Parts: sequence; C-alpha cells; structure tokens
Amino acid sequence: MTILEAAAQLRARQVSSRELTVQCLKRALRANQKLNAFMALMEEHALERAALADDELARGIDRGPFHGIPVAYKDLFYTRGVRTTAGSKVFANFVPAFDGAVVEKLDAAGAVNLGKLGMHELAYGVTSNNPHYGPVRNPWNTERIPGGSSGGSGAAVAAGLAFMAMGSDTGGSIRIPAAYCGTVGIKATFGRVSRFGCLPLSYDLDHVGPLNASVRDAAITLNAIGGYDPRDANSSRAPMTDFLPPAGVSIAGLRIGLPENFYFERVEPPVREAVQRAARHAEALGAHVVPLRVPDPAALTALGRVILLAEASALYERHWNNRHLFGPDVLTLIDQGRFIRATDYLQAQRVRRILQQEWDTLWNKVDCLFTPTTPVTAPPIGADSLTIEGVEDDVRLSATRLVRGINVLGLPALAMPLGLAPDGLPMSLHIIGPAWQEDRILRVGAALEDTTDWHHARPPEV
Repeated sequence: MTILEAAAQLRARQVSSRELTVQCLKRALRANQKLNAFMALMEEHALERAALADDELARGIDRGPFHGIPVAYKDLFYTRGVRTTAGSKVFANFVPAFDGAVVEKLDAAGAVNLGKLGMHELAYGVTSNNPHYGPVRNPWNTERIPGGSSGGSGAAVAAGLAFMAMGSDTGGSIRIPAAYCGTVGIKATFGRVSRFGCLPLSYDLDHVGPLNASVRDAAITLNAIGGYDPRDANSSRAPMTDFLPPAGVSIAGLRIGLPENFYFERVEPPVREAVQRAARHAEALGAHVVPLRVPDPAALTALGRVILLAEASALYERHWNNRHLFGPDVLTLIDQGRFIRATDYLQAQRVRRILQQEWDTLWNKVDCLFTPTTPVTAPPIGADSLTIEGVEDDVRLSATRLVRGINVLGLPALAMPLGLAPDGLPMSLHIIGPAWQEDRILRVGAALEDTTDWHHARPPEV
C-alpha cells in the first residue's frame, strides 16, 4: 500500500493509524531477525503518535497526507532523546537534544516515527555491511547487499516495514539502495532539502531525501520536507512548488536524452536493455528520445571521489586518535583522504564549476536524461569485486560510477524500478533533470509508473 492509498483509507475510516502502525511494527519485529534493517524500534513512541493521529483525524484536524503514516529514519538523522549512531562506534552514545529538520517537518505533518534504520558506517560506503552492528540484508535475497549507505531504508520500504524511509546521498546512497531493493528514491537539487540535524559526510556533496514505494509517494514526501532552512548554510531559497503529478499526467513533447557515452558502458545487458525499453515506452507516450553525448561523466566521477575523500577526512580528523572506533573499510578511506593535496582539492572544485556550466547548456537540447541507476543488480554480501561483460570491477566503484557525478553537479535525480532481471533481482532507471526541476522528473516517472507494471513486483516475505 502506498502513502496516498493509506491516507485515503485513514480519511474514509477504513483503517486507523494504530492499525497501520501495529502492522508495521509486527512486520519489522519479524523481518528484522533476517534483514537487520532497524537499528532501533521505537514501539511505545510510535503507538503514542498513532493514537494522537487517530484522535486528531477524528476531530477534523488534518495535517496532510502523512498524518498517521508510519515512517522511519536512517540512523544519522537527529531524533531528540533517541540515540543516533550513524552506524558507527564514534557516535555510539550520541543522544541529540533536538530533532533534525526533516524529522521536525514530518513530525509536524503528523507522521508516526517507527525508529532508526541501519546503514553503512558513517554513510561512507555502498554495501551496508556494518562491522559494528551487522550487515543489512536485501529482502529480495538475504545473501545480497541492499546497497548503501541507506541500506536499512531501502530494505525497510521494499519489505513493507515502513511506508517511507529517509536516507542520505553523498555519492548515490539513496539511489543505489533504491535500485538494489526495487524502490523509488529521489535526490533533490542540492539545497532543496535542509540537512540541519543530519550527521555529515561531505558538506559539498551531501543530500537528504526519501525512499518510497511509488513515484507519487516520493513527490508528496518532497512536498513535506523541502524548503528553505536558515540553519543549513547551503539551504536554497528557490521557490517550492507542488511536486505531486496529477492523475493521467502526460509527457507528450518532452525531450528525453539517451547518452551515447559513458552511461551504457560496462553495464549488464539486461539492465541496459531495460533502460532502453523505458525510453521506447516514453516515446510511445509521446516523448521524443534524443541520443546525445554528455559532458565528461568520467571526470565528474573522479572529481566526486577527490572531494569526498578530502572532506570526509577533514571532518573526522578530530577522531584520528581513536582509530579503533572505525571499521577497516571506512578507516582506509579516511586515511586515503589525508593524502589528497590542497591543490588537488582546489583543482577539483575548479573543474567542477566548469563542468556544471557545460551541463547547464545540455538542458537546451533535452528536458531530462535516462540512464541506468546501477550497472548490475545487487551483488552478494561480502563480495569485493564483480565481473561485467568480462571486465572485473570493484563493487563500491561500480555501484557509484553512474550516480556519483550527479552529486557533484547538484542536480535532481530519481531512481525507479524497471522490473526484475533474469536473476530475480530489481533493475532501476535513473532520471536526471535540470536544477530545481524535480517536478519534471517526477512527472516522467509517474507517467511511466501509470502505464507499466514494473513497480508491482514485491520481494518474498521474510
């Protein structure tokens, strides 16, 4: 059931918030033994919030579509009085005195907080194979990774443990778990959603956003959490709009770019074919598919790695005397960042601005781009490498290769299901749009979702 469907049933008195919450809590308690998606379940708090929502709705107080809806948060969002670890021993005892901005907004919208979700340590990785709290597992196949770093968020939404889960995205960490777990994930334009009260990894690349069961659920979540926040130095005053696509939305006349370079290289054939099928379907709906070359995506990916290595290392410099608190993979990355020279970092930022300007001109030719979100389906837990069309690749670098550059550009991007590959695991479409045009990519996603059954597949019960 989607948020919009549940919201309609709540207002028709066909279901109560307590019933929805109890159902989610029961599923989470049962499934968590296999998935390890939740770091902490806040059962008492959730039931109290559900009771309040039912009482308010009965009295005619309606806070909007999230009123009475059970949601969950990646464990780097501040939750007042509740431990927030970022999946790390560094923050094992950190209990915030206030809520993060998105928690505040969803609380004001009447959402029911079920608890905190597992993640890759410090949001610095794509596997969610956490050395301190155990691996998060993919509900489609519990021997596969759910992606990361928002792995618990992807697993929870895919398995129906929460109606929405908040994640963060520095180099693909919303969209990769959305791809591997078969959910929708959106990274809005940099500055659209406040990061206040969210443990950082990179001040220049971090975004926060939701994982959802449908495109329209992603749209109403963005409606709820977006907007200017003076507490976030990078928060934008760009005007908000209603991001929810109308019923029967049309994409006739839209120009959809299909890159001829980079994005379809070293991609598993079923994934490549699924994205091309999506482009043909969009064409059947009246869109125009435009093959084109895009400005140096490989350079963008390299710039993103340099910027992240340097900024993450600087951020955790004060903890270098407590090296035993870090897992080995994250410690290696933090150590690598110490070798990034200031000149390399500054050159990366300079080239970044040049490429941002070049990509700005791209939108004179097309309205959005279609690419794969990830080149493969979810790899096995513990795998360090994989082979794509005879070429060996690193699991982490492969997962981020097609999405990291979009963080460097700060552009909005939507990941959405494309059905199942022959191995029975989800594939994903990545829709990239111009800055501040989230409504456009959501419109395209909703049109595809309305006219296909790709998003109907569900993982087995766990």
